[in-house]
Amino acid sequence: MSGHNKWSTIKHKKGAADAKRGRLFSRLIKEITVAAREGGGDPDGNPRLRTALLTAKAANMPKDNIDRAVKRGTGEIEGVSYEEIYYEGYAPGGAAVLLQVLTDNKNRAASEVRHIFSKYGGNLGEPGSVAWMFAKKGALVFEDGRVTYDQAMEIALEAGAEDITASGDSVEVHTAPGDLETVKTAFEKAGLECQSAEIAFVPSTNLELEGKNLAGAMKLLDALDDLDDVQKVWSNLDFSDEAAAGLG
Repeated sequence: MSGHNKWSTIKHKKGAADAKRGRLFSRLIKEITVAAREGGGDPDGNPRLRTALLTAKAANMPKDNIDRAVKRGTGEIEGVSYEEIYYEGYAPGGAAVLLQVLTDNKNRAASEVRHIFSKYGGNLGEPGSVAWMFAKKGALVFEDGRVTYDQAMEIALEAGAEDITASGDSVEVHTAPGDLETVKTAFEKAGLECQSAEIAFVPSTNLELEGKNLAGAMKLLDALDDLDDVQKVWSNLDFSDEAAAGLG
């Protein structure tokens, strides 16, 4: 099971409150704004924007919020200018950590990320130190038994997906980045809506931790995810559902 799905599942279950929903919308607004700034406001000619809009739709973001974010990106209305940065490092026990930051203050973001790695026993690495362990993929996540592995396999293979993994009542479908929309549409035609659809960095190998190392790695990932400038956190951390539940 990929570290991405395990981690995203934990975050989804922990983030069911309205406050978490507000944070999700804030992150989506940043992504849409940056995507529109870099590639224009037409999703047909801007794959990154098209994916961001798919994710916003899956999260039930209001259309007005989406439209304003696009217009800020294209310069039609004034808005904050965000810089995109990736940080890499290791959590306690050696789990690889890759995070995306969108910030209007690079120095602040760097200081906060460095502080969290230090505080929770991790190590902030140099660019390229762990990125080679991850592959950029489209990722559709189905939770709460919304789809079975066999159902997902049949639909995904016909739609051109690359891989399917399952754990408990969660299923994750991986695609080539450019095929995310096509595969998502295939599931929708079958009456199956995913909880999230995004471009993710999926680990090629997973690292299973236990005890203090597992607890320490989870605390580090939680703290990084709570930073306002951090958009997404990926890790090759793998763990049992029972161990994860014990950390809640």
